[in-house]
Amino acid sequence: MTEARHAGAARRPRRLSRSAEFDRVYRSGRSVANRFLVLYSFPREGGEPARVGLSVGRKVGGAVERNQVKRLLREACALHSARLPTGHDVVLVARPDAQELANDRGLDGIARALEELLAKTAGAGTPRP
Repeated sequence: MTEARHAGAARRPRRLSRSAEFDRVYRSGRSVANRFLVLYSFPREGGEPARVGLSVGRKVGGAVERNQVKRLLREACALHSARLPTGHDVVLVARPDAQELANDRGLDGIARALEELLAKTAGAGTPRP
């Protein structure tokens, strides 16, 4: 069981967990947005893989809907982990329309919304310190 858990960890991005880490990314990071998501990115020391934090507020829906969106966001991040900026902390914020997208298109819709933001991030150059 332990080996299986570690095998999946190689493709899954690390997570942000502390409030202070989220606050630093919000205050000092750069952001790109679309109708469904906002992606904040902040560089950190070292060339480690990106750490990802998720924020899904009550405007998205009740607990069941929020958990569904969070699960799909985690899966989309795992699919696109290679495209997440190395050496950055990333926070994804779900906008209220993300729930409608999750219901209509599921993982494919959420993954495409994330792809769009990652393309914008790559085109914007290096984020400010």
